[in-house]
Amino acid sequence: MKRLLFLLVAVLVAVSVYWFMLRKKESGPRAPKQAAIVLKKHSETFNKSVDKLVNDYLAIKNAFVEGDTAAAKKNTEAFISALDSIPLDELKKDTASIFETAQASVNDIRSNAQSLLKQTNITEMRMDFSMVTEMMYPGFFKSINYEGEKLYLQNCPMAFGDDKAANWISNSDEVVNPYLGKNDPKHKATMLHCGEVKDSIFAK
Repeated sequence: MKRLLFLLVAVLVAVSVYWFMLRKKESGPRAPKQAAIVLKKHSETFNKSVDKLVNDYLAIKNAFVEGDTAAAKKNTEAFISALDSIPLDELKKDTASIFETAQASVNDIRSNAQSLLKQTNITEMRMDFSMVTEMMYPGFFKSINYEGEKLYLQNCPMAFGDDKAANWISNSDEVVNPYLGKNDPKHKATMLHCGEVKDSIFAK
């Protein structure tokens, strides 16, 4: 009986010591968590071609901020070239519907960009630019599963008059309005920062 009691006490002591050592180890300094690894779905070539497209779009936007129609058209030509250089066939490895949706978005974007090149009036050009934006966000970015740097969808509630709003995309959350730019004939530069951030676009 005594032997059994001694054995039971020994087991309890051993369990207590183990529990104490385990808790002490857990309460010690913890290693910092590693950042989650972001897996890219597309090839580097695909993502670079999309980055080029975005940069050309931003160049059009900046030209409209300056009211420079020649620069806007030159950058639109580069934008169309970049659009046609995206290797959309890579999307076929997902499903046919993804490829077809992306192809339809590209066609709509191209159509509005080509219309911009035909315009002679800066307001008409800006309207086509706003349509390019509508085709890009959210349709194009969602269809290709965008993996680039963070972008911002911004909106001016009076881009084409007091009740005609329009959106644009920027790589900064600072609002610099391409519809009521630095040299607006009515407002001059007073409406340059008119607008707000409506959404963000970034790799999930």
